[in-house]
Amino acid sequence: MAAFPAVLQSEWTKVRSVRSTVWTLAVTFLIVVAMGFALSLVIKLNYDQFTEHNTTPFDATATSLSGISLGELAIVVFGVLAVGNEYSSGMIRVSLAAVPQRGVLMGAKTAVLGALAFAVSLVTVFAAFFLGQVALGKYNTGLGEPNVLRAVFGAACYLTLLCLFSVGVTMMLRNQVLSLGILIPFFFLVSPILAIIPVVKTWVRYFPDQAGRTALEVFPTSDHPYGPWTGLLICAAWTAAALLGGYLVLKKRDA
Repeated sequence: MAAFPAVLQSEWTKVRSVRSTVWTLAVTFLIVVAMGFALSLVIKLNYDQFTEHNTTPFDATATSLSGISLGELAIVVFGVLAVGNEYSSGMIRVSLAAVPQRGVLMGAKTAVLGALAFAVSLVTVFAAFFLGQVALGKYNTGLGEPNVLRAVFGAACYLTLLCLFSVGVTMMLRNQVLSLGILIPFFFLVSPILAIIPVVKTWVRYFPDQAGRTALEVFPTSDHPYGPWTGLLICAAWTAAALLGGYLVLKKRDA
């Protein structure tokens, strides 16, 4: 039986050796930080116009983390490519020959990708938060204010869960093009559009992205019947289901 630490090392080597996965993580950082800083600066310069019709307090934290709306795209692509490259290149056969215990392989892959996504996400959201607060000037907030640290940390958890959800979906589909063709339209077209349709929006609130984003809110909105931690748990449940599906496909089908 392959030793789990050795399999972890192997999976870490795979991730580092694929240039596209490294670039997608770098893009995640740049998009989230740059977009959050830019929007924070724009709002500072036009604060009265942006807030004159607000019915809730100004959320300086959400403003600095606004780049996550596009950063999701990069982290989803990272999760898909990190798994899909192995199938498209045929390296999955080599991996299964070296580690025939498919649960061990799946566990190591999930652990490495999850840890890497969380580490990058954590650095990204804290950098975006602090730079965004600098840009906001006198309208800023601090980590010591109620719910702010939870929102920033929740943002990192949310991005990590999206990455692992994408890993699970790609393991089930075994094709990176098909996975991207489903995940990107779902998160950036289907879910946002359905969320504004009265007939179905009650159910859409339980989609992984809609639920997970509640963790970013400092001031809860009335649109969600659950709190931020419950939203993260819903997102985590979707992620666990996707990873379970990926494992079952890996276990039952040949490479």
